[in-house]
Amino acid sequence: MERKRVVIADDESIIRMDLREILDDLGYLVVGEAGDGRSAVNLGRELRPDIVIMDVRMPDLDGIEAAKILTEERIAPVLLLTAFSQRHLVERAKEAGVVGYIVKPFRESDLAPAIEVALARFEEFRTMEKEVDNLKDALESRKLVDRAKGILMDTQGLTEADAFRRIQKMSMNMRKAMKEIAQAIILTHEAESEG
Repeated sequence: MERKRVVIADDESIIRMDLREILDDLGYLVVGEAGDGRSAVNLGRELRPDIVIMDVRMPDLDGIEAAKILTEERIAPVLLLTAFSQRHLVERAKEAGVVGYIVKPFRESDLAPAIEVALARFEEFRTMEKEVDNLKDALESRKLVDRAKGILMDTQGLTEADAFRRIQKMSMNMRKAMKEIAQAIILTHEAESEG
């Protein structure tokens, strides 16, 4: 099985070193280390790891702000590993899209399950996002086809079923998606209406 690639970010080099050792022992591959949030974001963008594990309190850009950027840009899930468990930090982490939050000191046995759950949640999120995009595309296609059918019905006196079959036949003959055929019919109609 391919080892999961990890970027770790903590402003204390000793903690990074310990974390690297633990992750290596658990079978993960640490591909990058950062001492501040901005560097963690840049490493994430550059290396595209499977997960980023970072502390909350870091110079330049705190871990929660860095997590927000990594999440918004769909780079990698973020697991916060921090000594701070104040409610406001947990709320900020939730709003930033953080998929896991472990309070130090933690047991080594807590880390692998937290990483695996974070990876699974992130994958579920990606899958749902793709489904939403597919549904949006299908809805847009349907609207265009309905509009094109209306144009064919008005301009050529076709029934709705005949108009649909004509778009479908053109789609098959030209080896183009029905959405593209519908767009062409709409554009042609608009150009003729203006002219």
